Amino acid sequence: MIVGMERMTWIKPSFLWMMYRSGWATKPGQERVLAVELLRSGFEQALSEACLSSFDRRFHPDQRSWSRDLKRSSVRVQWDPERSRTMTALPYRSLQVGLSGPAVHQYIDEWIVGITDVTGQARAVHEGQGLLPVERPYPLPAEIGAAIGADPL
Repeated sequence: MIVGMERMTWIKPSFLWMMYRSGWATKPGQERVLAVELLRSGFEQALSEACLSSFDRRFHPDQRSWSRDLKRSSVRVQWDPERSRTMTALPYRSLQVGLSGPAVHQYIDEWIVGITDVTGQARAVHEGQGLLPVERPYPLPAEIGAAIGADPL
């Protein structure tokens, strides 16, 4: 077994949110930043099986039904404030996808198709010597987007 597979693993598609979380690759234990390339089918499977990490009446009639769905799901979705280059919160949110149990195994064994160390790029951007990576809105199928609270494109 790979160490850490029993813990929640988070997919953070936003470069700047990841820089916020890792302190530009300087926080202890977070000195490396990896870009993980996933199969679109795997990412969308995870999202289609996800439960929001916090209660929202638009998706669950009550706390009890949300709590039941949360316990059953091995995928959690949360929306956190996107970050600017200076790490201040922006007025829109970025997706974070938490994987546990069977979803972690699928992520590692089936969905990953490439891993690139982008630590150098992260540090160069932080030092003003590099460009931010291009990020585009993800064309999520409408039914998945609606289920996780994503705004339509």
